[in-house]
Amino acid sequence: MSTPTAPHSRPTAVTHEVTNQPPPLTGHDTAADPVLLEGVRREGAGWHLDELHRLGRLAGSEEARHWADQANRHEPELRTHDRYGHRIDEVEFHPAYHRLMDVSVSAGLAGAAWADARPGAHVARAAGFMVVSMLEAGHLCPVSMTYAVVPALRHSPDLAKVHEPLLTGRVYDPGLRAPAGKRGLLAGMGMTEKQGGTDVRANTTAATAQPDGTWRLRGHKWFTSAPMNDLFLVLAQAPGGLSCFLVPRILPDGSRNTFRIQRLKDKLGNRSNASSEPEFDDTVAWLVGAEGRGVRTIIDMVTMTRLDCVLGSAAGTRAALAEAAHHVRHREVFGARLVDQPLMRNVIGDLALESEAATTLALRLAGAADRAQRGDEAERAFLRLATAVGKYWVCKRQPAAVAEALECLGGNGYDEASGMPRLYREAPLNGIWEGSGNVNALDMLRAMVREPASLDAFRAEVEAAAGADRRLDGAWRELQDELVPSEDAPLRARRVIERAALVLQGSLLVRYAPAPVADAFCASRLAGDRGLAFGTLPPGTDFAALLERLPV
Repeated sequence: MSTPTAPHSRPTAVTHEVTNQPPPLTGHDTAADPVLLEGVRREGAGWHLDELHRLGRLAGSEEARHWADQANRHEPELRTHDRYGHRIDEVEFHPAYHRLMDVSVSAGLAGAAWADARPGAHVARAAGFMVVSMLEAGHLCPVSMTYAVVPALRHSPDLAKVHEPLLTGRVYDPGLRAPAGKRGLLAGMGMTEKQGGTDVRANTTAATAQPDGTWRLRGHKWFTSAPMNDLFLVLAQAPGGLSCFLVPRILPDGSRNTFRIQRLKDKLGNRSNASSEPEFDDTVAWLVGAEGRGVRTIIDMVTMTRLDCVLGSAAGTRAALAEAAHHVRHREVFGARLVDQPLMRNVIGDLALESEAATTLALRLAGAADRAQRGDEAERAFLRLATAVGKYWVCKRQPAAVAEALECLGGNGYDEASGMPRLYREAPLNGIWEGSGNVNALDMLRAMVREPASLDAFRAEVEAAAGADRRLDGAWRELQDELVPSEDAPLRARRVIERAALVLQGSLLVRYAPAPVADAFCASRLAGDRGLAFGTLPPGTDFAALLERLPV
């Protein structure tokens, strides 16, 4: 009788051993970015680098990434009434949101730059804003509006004297209390209404003067973010025309002003931030600036929030690039790291080029804003036109760049745990906020006609690189023909502003970036030697030089 043989032995399958996956992108310094650091030095805020690195290390920590995730998973909740039936109109936030707000306000990203006499203060603030944007963008909406409200509020010195010291402080003091009793204030704005949107002159919110010097407002705003802020600049129709008003949530005597929150918006992204529809009914307000000059008054606030849109979009692009670069450095396919494979190098190099151009332009605008606030009229003129140009193009490019970066991660990037879906949902916002693409394109045309000094300043900026690259020189010659006013200028406005943005970015990179970076930009963006998608840079591109500029 034969002895039974043992069944064929098979190795035990190990299904939970993780290989070929990148380590978590945590425990790093998000400010350790050569493009960012060079721009900060160049624009006059080199003194801020130690603090910027401190903020970068915090933003790159595992704890901070957890705050960002929690603040978006646990969205703000509206409480219209308390348990007894009293109207309270409050929004509750997850503790992680408050941690993020405390970090940003304490770092001076709200109004602190206006109280800092050092040259480069607004550049330092811009760099910090970008570093924190790479972590979580939603909570920066109230931070941005608080920064932007200060120049508008200065149209009424008496109001500015009362509120500016707290708007420019570094203390995050949440909760609805009388402004004078708080250690720090946050501000917002209420411009659009459902029947008008961008056409704010169609607003129907009415303002009625009172014997005590205050006004009473009645109306409904369509999109007012951060309703738990302390103060709001609001547009309303006064007898003398559309005017700007200051509306506090809590009145000086401690009573609640009428600010009925009808609902919170169910948004595509920006989920950590509450955006609301408030209703005013005999709401107490103070006139800011001259009656009938509301748009002129609040435009100072809009200009600064548009700058933050450029900063935020440049940072969002940079954040997506950092995630993609980290992934391809660690992932292997077909026996080689992704980053070493030619086609992936083209994709990552192209994204790096886009990001460097966006970051360089954003910081140039921040430098202009800083110098304009210190009395430099040439910089003020440049900022007038270049902000519209930068707002249009950098914000327009962010969604495409983030989508391409997400694709670099493949299915891993489509998973919420990667953080890429949040970056993708956030990407379209800055293109919409404070004026969509059409608004900024038409604004550029108005600036050229009504403020010719702005075009002169733009010309001087571009021509600072004259003769350095024939492709840039040729693109500038062609663009100047397009800048001549004509009947069909509105129809061509997007073509013109797009070309203006590329020429301006080309001029900046030719002057300030390494030669291979400037060469790749001029070849692909100005001479057109590329396809329509990212990853189509021409043969001969110095990809190694582009990849050296990747964020850590």
